[in-house]
Amino acid sequence: MLIGPQNFASMDDEFGLIRRLHEVRSRLDRAAAQFGRNAGDIGLLAVSKQHSAAAIRVLAQAGQKDFGESYLQEALPKLDALDDLPLTWHYIGQIQSNKTRSIAERFAWIHTIDRLRIAARLNEQRQHYAPALNVCIQVKLADEPGKAGISLEQLPSLAAEMSKLSKLRLRGLMCIPPPTQTFDEQRGHFATLARALADMNAQGFTLDTLSMGMSDDLEAAIAAGATLVRVGTAIFGERQP
Repeated sequence: MLIGPQNFASMDDEFGLIRRLHEVRSRLDRAAAQFGRNAGDIGLLAVSKQHSAAAIRVLAQAGQKDFGESYLQEALPKLDALDDLPLTWHYIGQIQSNKTRSIAERFAWIHTIDRLRIAARLNEQRQHYAPALNVCIQVKLADEPGKAGISLEQLPSLAAEMSKLSKLRLRGLMCIPPPTQTFDEQRGHFATLARALADMNAQGFTLDTLSMGMSDDLEAAIAAGATLVRVGTAIFGERQP
């Protein structure tokens, strides 16, 4: 059942959201078939930053359960407005030290850990009765000043320290690759992250998540082994200024 017009701009907007969600799911299914993957092994995270709670509700009613937010002050009112729905919330933005408590308490997944200090704060501030936070380490695949993430060389030591934190469950790796022009270049960057995860598991870790791929490159990410693609614009449409 669609939400009422008092909460959303128009019926056309609602159907547009649902149509785009189905189109993205079809892209995921086609890519999985093309590259010999099981589509059931690839999750879809709808990146809802800068979009309304009403739009999220439409997608939830169409079966989408995982949503990603990047800005805590924007996200918290949405979490409150939608707390009647069985949604899984992922934090995919950069984490400021003074905001770790709310992130630790309100989200099920965090994709962007690149410092032990932040990981330790999240571990300390997760409620004692709550399940462990699912977390990914953000890896920077190229020398891009200003972009968050740790280097591949730093990855094993950070993962080893994070594995000691009892309220965190280290699930895998996340990346935002540098801009590329071709499918092969995109796939090459994602394959680097996939090899890093395999190397980590060969060292005794039990990682199962590759959070990589967005609206413009999800096919290349799936070809390289993505288990969770983060899609915003292709589902919600362009963000308003």
